Amino acid sequence: MTIQEKASRVRLVLFDVDGVLTDGVVIVHADGSESKGFHIRDGAAIVWARRAGLAVGFLSARSSGATTERAAQLAVTIVSQGVANKLTGYEQILRDRGLADDAVAYMGDDLLDLPVLARAGLSAAPADAPVDVRAAVDWVSGSPGGRGAARDLIEMVLRAQDRWDEIVRQYA
Repeated sequence: MTIQEKASRVRLVLFDVDGVLTDGVVIVHADGSESKGFHIRDGAAIVWARRAGLAVGFLSARSSGATTERAAQLAVTIVSQGVANKLTGYEQILRDRGLADDAVAYMGDDLLDLPVLARAGLSAAPADAPVDVRAAVDWVSGSPGGRGAARDLIEMVLRAQDRWDEIVRQYA
């Protein structure tokens, strides 16, 4: 099956957070709080995906207030954090949504994402993911994590579903 065929079946776009929606850097402050940077274009694309009828979710092994806040800002309601076994978290999300693997695009950037990447109907990685991850996925973004990789995946899925031109028309 081609990438376009896989993308045309996607109903849920699911992202790892650290290293995909961020550049993987976590700044820990003296008081124990932390900061992360999220790219504005990734956020805009998440909003567009939701408006186009796709569900969007975050699946992270780490729990973070910054992730919770970013999800709230983008109205992302599928947020699974602190999941030691990402495959278990992924399976729960699919059960909750009544979805099969082929309806999911998942972007991950490291070895602990491999079990989910192996199951998702469309697997993806940022350009700066380790070689073992890039070799295991269907599609690799031209952008690194936290710098447009999520937007690239969303745009590719929406183009495959003939929904991208309508988004562009809204701004043209």
